[in-house]
Amino acid sequence: MILAVALFMERMDSTIIATSLPAIAADIGTSPIALKLAVTSYLVALAVFIPISGWMSDRFGALNVFRLAIGVFMIGSIGCAFSNSIEAFVFARLIQGAGGSMMTPVSRLLLVRGTPRNQLVDALAWLTIPALIGPILGPPVGGFLTTYLSWHWIFWINVPIGIVGIILVTRLLPPVETRVPKPLDFPGFFLSAISFGALILGISIVSLPAVPRYYGYATVAVGALSGIIYLLRARRVAHPLLDPRMFRYPMFRAAIVGASNFRMGLGALPFLMPLMLQLGFGLSPFQSGMVTFVTAIGSLSSKFGAARMFGAFGFRRVLIVTTILSAILLGINGLFHPGTPLSLIMACLLVGGVLRSMAFSGVNAMAFGDVDDADSGQATAINAVAQRLSMATGVAVAGASLDISSSLHGGTLENIDFQIAFVVVGLISASSVITFWRLPRNAGDDLVNRKMREG
Repeated sequence: MILAVALFMERMDSTIIATSLPAIAADIGTSPIALKLAVTSYLVALAVFIPISGWMSDRFGALNVFRLAIGVFMIGSIGCAFSNSIEAFVFARLIQGAGGSMMTPVSRLLLVRGTPRNQLVDALAWLTIPALIGPILGPPVGGFLTTYLSWHWIFWINVPIGIVGIILVTRLLPPVETRVPKPLDFPGFFLSAISFGALILGISIVSLPAVPRYYGYATVAVGALSGIIYLLRARRVAHPLLDPRMFRYPMFRAAIVGASNFRMGLGALPFLMPLMLQLGFGLSPFQSGMVTFVTAIGSLSSKFGAARMFGAFGFRRVLIVTTILSAILLGINGLFHPGTPLSLIMACLLVGGVLRSMAFSGVNAMAFGDVDDADSGQATAINAVAQRLSMATGVAVAGASLDISSSLHGGTLENIDFQIAFVVVGLISASSVITFWRLPRNAGDDLVNRKMREG
């Protein structure tokens, strides 16, 4: 439960900010669209540091790293609360992401190493609670604090939680045996960090009116070049940070490629919907949060029937249906207008949450379907990095769509801009169907009784 509380803080914080973006932007003197940099920077920091979390735990001790992660997350939260410019806010979010990137993998590592095997399933079930409840509470809590207090409180509440967490970890968690770490691919770490950060940052700033466009193009070029150098080098290194040879597994390849396209819509929705409800429909942050939280309820409810659905209809068929319907519902969000009943909007968000979560349950299990046990660590790392990068790309693309569309009629956001953005991310999500359509009809059949029920 101590580990779960720390994870709850991180998961709720990652969803709480979307509802508060318009208020933050107005206070620090920037546009809500420009604050997409704050969302993407957090996700990129997660992607950069997650692959080295295991090495750091072995090198410096899992308990020490977990305490450090909470402390870094708190420092980032304080920095966000004190930020008075977009540059300061984005930098503070990077620090938050660096701390958050260690919380999830290290907490799971602590749990596995410190729990008897016959109690591990129940312990892991408790650990998953914050991942499910945090996104449900994030939007309404963030909206309430922003509407009736101040947006600063969405970051200040992390400080007492973090302090209590560090004290409890120190006093109550048992010591974990030290291990000799495997060699870390430091050059690969720096190349991948530059590549991930520059690509996403470049996509985000290429359409910002306050920044010369060639800055964005140059940043994308640096990211692409770093990625190419990394791939060429990884083929010659014995233990690369992220091994591209993992894509020799067909099901793993399909899960990463297909889910990445599909997940871009998931990353864009929490960014676009609160902006549309507040800037386009005139809702308060609290009202907006009380609408969007139903997406997480849909995600939670689908977990109880996912295994039965995949067992009854097969992975290929369920993935095709859920992804195409989810993409359609994502595009339908662009048809809403200020006169649309909120109950209808919430119904679409609820159904969309059910379908998206069911699809992700399938691809997350399928990613390990044909991977050898010796490569499971690499599969976990690549899957985690791909999740964050695809969500960051979704936010960047959605923001760029709003930027470009609004610039054509004076720069003020109108309902047509959100319609275009939802259609764009919906089409990108729909493209994942191509990957899933090419799967064999019996793909994942042996996972239904193993991976799905374990998940």
